[in-house]
Amino acid sequence: MNTARVSINKDFRIGEVDPRLFGSFIEHLGRAVYGGIYEPDHPTADELGFRRDVLELIREIGVPVVRYPGGNFVSGYNWEDGVGPVAERPRRLDLAWKTTEPNLVGTNEFVAWAKCAGTEVNLAVNLGTRGIDAARDLVEYCNHPAGTYWSDLRRSHGVDQPHGVQLWCLGNEMDGPWQIGHKTAAEYGRIAAEAAKVMKWVDPSIQLVACGSSNARMATYPDWEATVLDHVYDHVEFISLHSYHGLAGDDLATFLAQSLAMDDQIETVIAACDVVKAKKRSRKQMMLSFDEWNVWYHARDRDRETMRQEPWRVAPLLTEEAYTLADAVVVGSMLISLLKHADRVKIACLAQLVNALAPIMTVTGGRAWRQTTFYPYLHASRYGRGTVLRLAIDSPSYENAEFGKVPFLEAIAIHEEESEMMTLFAVNRSLTDVLPIEVDLRGMPGYRLIEHLELADADPDATNTAERPNAVVPRARDDTSVENGVLSARLSPISWNLVRLAKAAG
Repeated sequence: MNTARVSINKDFRIGEVDPRLFGSFIEHLGRAVYGGIYEPDHPTADELGFRRDVLELIREIGVPVVRYPGGNFVSGYNWEDGVGPVAERPRRLDLAWKTTEPNLVGTNEFVAWAKCAGTEVNLAVNLGTRGIDAARDLVEYCNHPAGTYWSDLRRSHGVDQPHGVQLWCLGNEMDGPWQIGHKTAAEYGRIAAEAAKVMKWVDPSIQLVACGSSNARMATYPDWEATVLDHVYDHVEFISLHSYHGLAGDDLATFLAQSLAMDDQIETVIAACDVVKAKKRSRKQMMLSFDEWNVWYHARDRDRETMRQEPWRVAPLLTEEAYTLADAVVVGSMLISLLKHADRVKIACLAQLVNALAPIMTVTGGRAWRQTTFYPYLHASRYGRGTVLRLAIDSPSYENAEFGKVPFLEAIAIHEEESEMMTLFAVNRSLTDVLPIEVDLRGMPGYRLIEHLELADADPDATNTAERPNAVVPRARDDTSVENGVLSARLSPISWNLVRLAKAAG
């Protein structure tokens, strides 16, 4: 394998990382809530019924914001069902996932959980079966101090102080025929604009996310974005993107290149935003919220059978992916894609956080453990905050039928000026070969190596399980060095790499 060469200069900047880029998502889906974050009979459960072992893992990552309560679930959800005395809450059929929702956890419980987890809430409103009225009422319930019907109702439910939820999603995937209350772009654009107006009249401090396309394969993409933005541009701060990627057959080389599709999707939506900006002669720059992204392919067939053969259960096993090393490397590549566009992508939510499409898994009544995907997410959230630097990369590549010329090396660097720390995230897409890299640090003089951690395994299908939770974990490499302003490293095949450097004293 030829050496990949990288040049870094702290003056070549992409943009500042918004900490919300490392957000996540919890939907009333499968065991994400019941048996995931909430299990009152678990040995570690706190007084509210939340699992402390799960909370510890979430705090370990440092998740800044969590989207809730959906997802497809929100388009049929009556938020009023999830507040007030738990014993009086109705059980409802959730048509999105063919389950029964007991409403044991609702808005107040979730906000309380978020405080325990050290995270903020990104709250979604139902624009499927509901609309403007329910949306404004929920903002009043959550954010108005006191003295009105909905704020006083919250106080009567034992929550004296307002929640102060600052980030809100205007529905979910409204372009999808599978969505309850599916709408055309014009229909959605109109109701989203009107909902946005009244929500901000209740609380002018909030920020709003409008629904973009459900994925880049939709027939209406990216016309959907252009039409919706024509209605909502003056009322919202963000347009959403969603994308899930999977392995088709045994085509691992194509799977490992999926972040290139993510790059293209981001750049297409940016272009749509900027066309509308020009059309409106606006000074405002629309930002992006990539509020659903992940790898999803292991459990799809099983999920369809579960919903068909065993409908209307409470918290069935749905979307429980057993993530492999290769999946973790793709997740790492997608994190790099988000960072490469940090000037415009300000929010992102790994979908999801616990059990459903999750880096954290649990056994009911038993242990919680970290999946392979936990580690790139952990590294990015911990060390990916600061200024993203634009790299010059010259990498060997391979030819691919879907993506054309694919570089073996995917990488990005983040500089934290105050602490004088620099982080390099890097992926080797090669299936078989170690990739040597040389990083020219002359534009960052005086930096020394702190550590090089690598997530790799001889088996790309290696996983972590409850019985073997540490089968695939990051390990330190001892053959990485910095000499004469050049960092030299070797990246194992199909690997995720974290390289940390610090400015030498004096």
